[in-house]
Amino acid sequence: MAAKKFNLLVNKKIFSFNKIIEVDPDKSISIRSFLIGAISQNISKAENILESDDVISTIKCLKKLGVKIKKLKRKKYVIHGNGMGSLRLKKNDKLIFNNSGTLARLLIGILSTTPNIQAFVSGDHSLNKRNMKSLINLMEKFGATFLPKNKFKFPLKLISSDMPVGIKYKAGISAQLKSAVMFAGLNSYGNTTIIEHQKSRDHTENILKGNNQSIRIKINENKTIKILGKNYLNPIQIKVPNDPSSAAFFSALTLLNRNSKLKIKNVGLNPTRTGFYRLLKSQGAKIKFINVKKNNNELRGDILVRNCKLKPIFASKSYYVNTTDEYPILFVMAALTKGTSTFRGIRDLANKESNRITEMQKVLKQIGITSKIYRDKFIINGKGLIDASDKQINVPNLGDHRICMSAFVLASLTGARAKIKNFETVYTSSPSFLNIMKKLGAKFEIKKIS
Repeated sequence: MAAKKFNLLVNKKIFSFNKIIEVDPDKSISIRSFLIGAISQNISKAENILESDDVISTIKCLKKLGVKIKKLKRKKYVIHGNGMGSLRLKKNDKLIFNNSGTLARLLIGILSTTPNIQAFVSGDHSLNKRNMKSLINLMEKFGATFLPKNKFKFPLKLISSDMPVGIKYKAGISAQLKSAVMFAGLNSYGNTTIIEHQKSRDHTENILKGNNQSIRIKINENKTIKILGKNYLNPIQIKVPNDPSSAAFFSALTLLNRNSKLKIKNVGLNPTRTGFYRLLKSQGAKIKFINVKKNNNELRGDILVRNCKLKPIFASKSYYVNTTDEYPILFVMAALTKGTSTFRGIRDLANKESNRITEMQKVLKQIGITSKIYRDKFIINGKGLIDASDKQINVPNLGDHRICMSAFVLASLTGARAKIKNFETVYTSSPSFLNIMKKLGAKFEIKKIS
């Protein structure tokens, strides 16, 4: 897709609205569908795929690795899988992940135990700043090598393991690291055991369910995932739900915008992805899930949202794992809700596409919102829904789609003039974002960068 670069100018406040919308498909599930289809047997089918920059990067990498992928029509694909260990690459060829941390971690998990892989791996300027030490340390346990030694940021050279053997892994809060270990274990000798104490996103497990020859899941006090290496995966047939993280930005806009109502259709409601909604409902938000059903082991349904008065937000550290992508827009909500809001357990936000705590603090400061950052806590002194038409918001090129989207919502609600550089980065996850904002009545101007 490779969107042309542009800045976004916002200088008008949004009016009330009462609309029905459908947001973009889920990025996490779309990427996993292609990766799992590529290492499964025979032909897999995937519908309602997100056609964003991150997913296009996934398709390009897999095609370079010898996978045949055919687009049947808009959002519908077939993936010709050749089984575990089937990916091939010319020696010392390059794989470019662009902005996608999900693609980087998951595909490196697969390639680390795929025979005869020697690849140079890198991303865009934003991804290349992110620390991959945890991923590298885990893949080295499977026998993979990364060069130069003791370098933990892209670009790197990956040399796959000659004799991968399964490992035991106590999972943390990162679903991407958990998935990388699962993928590496699938093509390793023996078993790989993952013990999960705190439940993180489980899209990978949900897609792989039904492969008892390769994966077993047991849930007692903790969740144990056992990967039985060197077996096979059945082809998949999946219809991707719409993205709850994309829906969160429009939900926030509705909750804060006077006399506004919104229905968001066919959204993924996996409990590991709905922390944003549970948190806000506990603060008095008028949010309701309806028409809930399960498809491909994933809950989905419609979200009804109505403008209402909110309490200051208190987010304990337990929310982080299920609310990771939504913190920037939660910071906006805290700023526009009267009172002091507190967010705990969020230090990992510093290693996203940008340092999302410090960058959002800079954005909020520009409209007069004070806040304080501690080691693992962020406190925001909210002013309520202020008129900031005399203020200017400037967002530099951070390569962070969530910061861009949050700043746009903030400007639309307060009337602040905003210049958001390189807004095209939003296309990595939500190519329909601007069209939906326009439908809701937002006013903006696109300035192409030559």
